[in-house]
Amino acid sequence: MNAAVKPGRNTQPITVGEVAVRPGERATVDLPVARLYTDTSLHMPVKVIRGRRAGPVLFVSAAVHGDELNGVEIIRRLLKRKVLKSLRGTLLAVPIVNVHGFIDQSRYLPDRRDLNRSFPGSARGSIAARLANIFLKEVVLKSQFGIDLHTGAVDRANLPQIRGNLDEPQTAELARAFGAPVMVNASLREGSLRECAAKHGIPVVIYEAGEALRFDEVSIRAGIRGILQVMRMLKMLPAGRGKAANHTVEARSTSWVRAPASGIVSGAVRLGARVREGDRLAVISDPLGDREDMVRAPYAGIVIGTSRLPLAHEGDALFHLAAFRSVGKAADAVEEFATIHDPALRRTVEPNLLET
Repeated sequence: MNAAVKPGRNTQPITVGEVAVRPGERATVDLPVARLYTDTSLHMPVKVIRGRRAGPVLFVSAAVHGDELNGVEIIRRLLKRKVLKSLRGTLLAVPIVNVHGFIDQSRYLPDRRDLNRSFPGSARGSIAARLANIFLKEVVLKSQFGIDLHTGAVDRANLPQIRGNLDEPQTAELARAFGAPVMVNASLREGSLRECAAKHGIPVVIYEAGEALRFDEVSIRAGIRGILQVMRMLKMLPAGRGKAANHTVEARSTSWVRAPASGIVSGAVRLGARVREGDRLAVISDPLGDREDMVRAPYAGIVIGTSRLPLAHEGDALFHLAAFRSVGKAADAVEEFATIHDPALRRTVEPNLLET
């Protein structure tokens, strides 16, 4: 740990697990989760970073679904940033919440439960209930704000986007500060981390980007930048030297476009594409090429999620389409985001926008 805090500063410790961390100190805490049937002890790692000066407490978490890896890498890189030496307040970073699923490369826990439907959990319940309870008590309830990092499911990719209850002012402020091109007003689901945190008055936003079991460099870079922008908005970090956050637009509604027939999917539009009502999104054909069915956009919008599989059964979800008051403004936000974060376009961007 770092040296003791100077006299006259805030000296109240934060205790995570059995470790008390004072302002100006860093600590790694291994929260005991369970013993496996191999008699091996399983722990959830938490990095506690406290600034010398008072400020908010923010938690950043990843791998609530154990196969969603982008967030793990986002937190790893975030913790290496030198700017954290100027931190006000406290950062609680949990790169792997669902340690069981992470080891198994699985979304779920060994009891086949979804951790993000298991809150607030119970100290005497199932594996999922116990894990949710530990994370809630030791991290979430000791925070004032939260950012939870996710990806699409297996064989599904998400355009970088923020989800949250945008009707709640503080949550909406976090979402705008993050600077993803799209923010979705997502309802609270029973048993979710967001719902549980909201009951305790803790605003939490979800960053969705990329797909399960894969690293996506654009999504990772955007995630780091977004977290730092939120921390600057909360006055936890000094103002940045780069431009303002990427413009973000709110989706009025979203829905999945499903396969009208079974077959081989080809000619699919790219993630982030702007489409008009009736535009072709893909073609589904039989293996002999005798039959072709068009998948068309039911309304104008932006593709914020896609299936990566070239095969589909009738009714399978293929494209997640978001509607906006102005599709043109949404398309501009996606283009601006790509210009900032896409490596192919980096030569057109000022260096300090990428290394903030």
